[in-house]
Amino acid sequence: MAVAERTQTQKLTFFTYPSCTSCRKAKAWLAENGVNYEERHLFKNPPTAEELLDIIKMTSNGLDEILSTRSQRFKNLDVDINDMSVKELLEMLSEEPQLLKRPILTDGENLIVGFNSSAMQNLLS
Repeated sequence: MAVAERTQTQKLTFFTYPSCTSCRKAKAWLAENGVNYEERHLFKNPPTAEELLDIIKMTSNGLDEILSTRSQRFKNLDVDINDMSVKELLEMLSEEPQLLKRPILTDGENLIVGFNSSAMQNLLS
């Protein structure tokens, strides 16, 4: 199986939140396909500012791809993210991981945000 073979050479990190429906779907897909990964609880062990910078570098749309602008937490923010420096923004996201879309799955070179089984299959094949 190509999926299982690929995971032996690449470390996958899966940022998840247990009550998130998309996270549960992604976790089930990974289990069904025998994929090994490091699971990180997004709120208990959030990505650092440095990890977030690496994640943003893997996106095609930058911050918009990982920032959950529809979340209540984001709507309640009393800041304009356009006025923030990159460093300030990354630190805020690390301290407030509720502002991130989820799940986030990365092998260090590629990124999948949200549950997308075809993207997961492509990443792992």
